[in-house]
Amino acid sequence: MFCRVADNGYFSTIFHVMKIKDDFHHLIDSIEDEELLKSYYQLIQKINHDYNGHLWNDLSESEKQELLIAYEESFNSDNLLSHEQVKLQHEKWLKP
Repeated sequence: MFCRVADNGYFSTIFHVMKIKDDFHHLIDSIEDEELLKSYYQLIQKINHDYNGHLWNDLSESEKQELLIAYEESFNSDNLLSHEQVKLQHEKWLKP
């Protein structure tokens, strides 16, 4: 199959996506363990559900506003904590 690839990479992107889907179908077809297959299905279903905005849609308006404010505030380095500070604040949950 010959195809002229557009300068913007549109066709190469389409072929790349098609290859991933094809590989994914082969992977699914190769799994014989029903429980493993169910687990993968549930995982992919959850990821797809979350990716499509359902987490955002489940938030109340006040939760959405709080999240947007926190996002904006995260661009100011004075509002950020170091990794060590976070570990100290949550150390009781980090210990086994």
